[in-house]
Amino acid sequence: MTANKPPVLTLSAGPVQSYPNVLQAMARPIGYDFDPSFQAFYEETALECGRAMRQDEPALILQAEPAVAIEAAAASLISADDVVLNLASGVYGKGFGYWSARYHKSMVEIEVPFNDAISPAAVEAALRDHPEISVVSVVHHDTPSGTLNPIVDIGRLVADHGALLIVDAVSSFGGMDIHPADCHADIFITGPGKCLGGTPGITFVAVSQAAWEHMEDNSAAPRASALSYLDWRNSWSRSAPFPFTPSTAEVCGLAEAVDHYFREGAEEVWRRHALTARACREGLKASGATLWAAREEIASPTTTAIAVPDGLKDTDIFDVARRDYGVVFSLGRGATAGKLMRIGHMGPTAEPAYALIAVAAMAGAMRKLGFPADVGKGIEAALAVIDNQE
Repeated sequence: MTANKPPVLTLSAGPVQSYPNVLQAMARPIGYDFDPSFQAFYEETALECGRAMRQDEPALILQAEPAVAIEAAAASLISADDVVLNLASGVYGKGFGYWSARYHKSMVEIEVPFNDAISPAAVEAALRDHPEISVVSVVHHDTPSGTLNPIVDIGRLVADHGALLIVDAVSSFGGMDIHPADCHADIFITGPGKCLGGTPGITFVAVSQAAWEHMEDNSAAPRASALSYLDWRNSWSRSAPFPFTPSTAEVCGLAEAVDHYFREGAEEVWRRHALTARACREGLKASGATLWAAREEIASPTTTAIAVPDGLKDTDIFDVARRDYGVVFSLGRGATAGKLMRIGHMGPTAEPAYALIAVAAMAGAMRKLGFPADVGKGIEAALAVIDNQE
C-alpha cells in the first residue's frame, strides 16, 4: 500500500468512521437558515439532542468541533473571581488548564500519570483544603490514554461542595451509560463525531441553569464571538435568530446520528461498544501486548490503548499495519506520543468483527517488526469473548 493510497479501514480513536446514512443526510440540499422549515428542523434537533442526554431542556448546539466548545466553556463560564480545580489524567485534561489560565483567579490541579485515573478521595481532599474552589473541570474519557475517570463519584463530590462542573464527554457519551444528570454536570460537552457515528464538525452541550446564571454574571464572558455560549443560548428556538450562519449540512448529519442512536437503542449501542473493546483487549493481551491503562477497570470501552513494546517504534507499527494490512490505528498524542498505540471502538467500528481485524493487524505488524506476538492466540482469545457474549 503506497503512502498516498487511502487505507482499507480506519480504526483510529478519532476522527472515526461515520454511518452511511449520516453522510447521506449531509448531502441533502442546503437550506437557508432563516427558512421556517430549517428553523423548525434545528429546533427539533436541539430537543432530540437534549432527549438523548436524558434531559428535558434542548441542547446547546455549537457550530464547531468539540475542542472549540471546550475552550468556549472556559471562556464563557470562568471569571476572574473563580478558583478552578483542574483534574488532569491525560493530555486533554491537562490542556484544559491552559485555557482556564486565561480567565481564572487561580487554579488547583490534581495530576496523575497518564495511564491512571483521578481518585475521588483526592478530589474530596482538594475541595476540603480549598473551600474557595468554584469550578471543577474533568475529562471523562481522555482519548489519548484510553482511560476513564470515575465521573459519577467526582460529580457527586463537586455538587456537595457547591462548585460548577465542566465535563468533557466527547468520546464517552453514546458509547457508554453516562449522562449530565448522572455526574451532576453543569456543562456536559459531547458531539456526534465519536460514539454516535456522525461527523466531527459540530458539538452539542447540556448546560445547567446554575451555569447559565454564572455566565450571565461573568462580565468577561465573550459576546459576538465563536467562543460565546451566551450568543447561542436561545438559538434552538425557531423564534430566535442565529448569531451567525449555522453549519446546515452538519446539523443534518447531527440529526441523523441522534436518530440512529434512538433507532438502535442506547443500551444496545453501549453493549456492542463494551463487547468490541473487551474482545480487543483480551485478544491483544493473549497475543503478548500490554494494556496501557494501569488497571483494566479504567480502560475505556470506546478506545483500547496498548503500550509500545520495548525496542519498537510507534510509527513503525503504524506504517506496517497500514502498508501490509490496510488498517490505520491512532498514535499517542502530546505526552503519550511514542508510548502507546490506540484502537478506536466508536460508532460503526464498535462491532466485534473489527476487534478481530484490529488484533490481527496490530499483532501482525508487531510480529513483523520483531516482537514475538502470537497472532493466532490473540484471535482465539478475541473469538472466545465474542462467542461467549451474553
